[in-house]
Amino acid sequence: MAQQSFDLPHLETPSGDGREIAIVLKALMPGDPSLHVGSVDPVGEITALADTAGVRIAGQVIQKRNRPHPGTYVGKGKLQELAELAGQLQATLIIVDDPISPGQGRNIEEQTEMRIVDRAELIMDIFARNARSHQAKLQVELAQLQYSQSRLTRMWTHLSRMEGGSVGTRGPGETQLETDRRIVRRKISVLKDRLSEIEKQAHTQHKSREGSFRIALVGYTNAGKSTMLNRLTGADVLIEDKLFSTLDTSTRKWPLDLPFDVLLSDTVGFIRKLPHGLVASFHATLMEANEADLLLHIVDASSPTIEFDMESVERTLTRIGCESHQKLVLFNKMDRVKDDQRIDLQHLLAEQEDSFAISATEGTGIELVVEKILEIGRQRQESGEYKLPHSRSDLAAKLHDVALVDHEEFLDDGIVIEARFDPGQKARWESTLRKAGLLPPITD
Repeated sequence: MAQQSFDLPHLETPSGDGREIAIVLKALMPGDPSLHVGSVDPVGEITALADTAGVRIAGQVIQKRNRPHPGTYVGKGKLQELAELAGQLQATLIIVDDPISPGQGRNIEEQTEMRIVDRAELIMDIFARNARSHQAKLQVELAQLQYSQSRLTRMWTHLSRMEGGSVGTRGPGETQLETDRRIVRRKISVLKDRLSEIEKQAHTQHKSREGSFRIALVGYTNAGKSTMLNRLTGADVLIEDKLFSTLDTSTRKWPLDLPFDVLLSDTVGFIRKLPHGLVASFHATLMEANEADLLLHIVDASSPTIEFDMESVERTLTRIGCESHQKLVLFNKMDRVKDDQRIDLQHLLAEQEDSFAISATEGTGIELVVEKILEIGRQRQESGEYKLPHSRSDLAAKLHDVALVDHEEFLDDGIVIEARFDPGQKARWESTLRKAGLLPPITD
């Protein structure tokens, strides 16, 4: 039998308007935003994800549950309703708005005789479509392989049900299944090694940025991070009104009135129920946020699920070790906020320390954000006062190179200099003075 490909396939677009027709299957459980915000469509986000993936949602089957059915996700009656609706709408695909287990997927397929894609697979498909760099492609491939590893049995079941018993598809059997599991494990190992090398290179690049003021834009997908990057730095990063249009980190130098480089980075957007495998695979990309000196949490102020969006971002930041980072919360898209949202938004602004109401598109409120960032940047500098002998004017000249000199006075017994240093520079400068015997050695 020919070797099979284990990457999750792109969703097909067979006919009509060029998009595959699908039905959403959703177990509506406690904690879902639509149960708490009356104007929220319970399938609005999964529909937007499907649209980004090139799929048209033609219908939906929703069941309120306290927890998913362990075997079939929803009740069997709902699956029968789903199969009937699919026949009426000529749908060829079911999209489940949750990650489901291999057993649940297999049982739904058996009862509906339709192809199933769950939320995790759909998001990974979008990531695969939008991956541009070599690193992003490797990260997506790793996440897909890890996801499919436990689902190989279900994949082979698809083949064994193919009509006509074509050559190369009859009885895949346990031997081939085990062979393919070994192939997947080997590919996963190779991809992890490659990404580990990329991460080492990223660490080296980050070390070269020591002394720079590093700021990372984080937020829910489509909150306006790329627009903010363009607004602040004059960059021309791609802006699309689609979920996950940005996967690769974009870093730009931001010319602020500070005596050190300011680097501003856009990062991949977060989302509710973001597959764990993607968070793990994109570790090297998310390292930009983890190693930043300051986070700018961009929030879509016009979103009806604003509090749920913010909670999802905070949860993901905790997962990647950023919960204690200094952060500014920027409520973006104020130009789109409706009148009935403004009172709740004022409460959120009052509750959030260091928060700002802005519009990255129109530029309103940006000057206050810049002032705050300048204030934070200036606080990063360390000050020192030194007295050097006239015979070491070379060190006085060097101090002008490594620091911002605020005051210099030539006295009879030496040169007194007051200076401000970039982060890390003061310790290096004082180490130079100790080697010259001009500062006492450090003692425990």
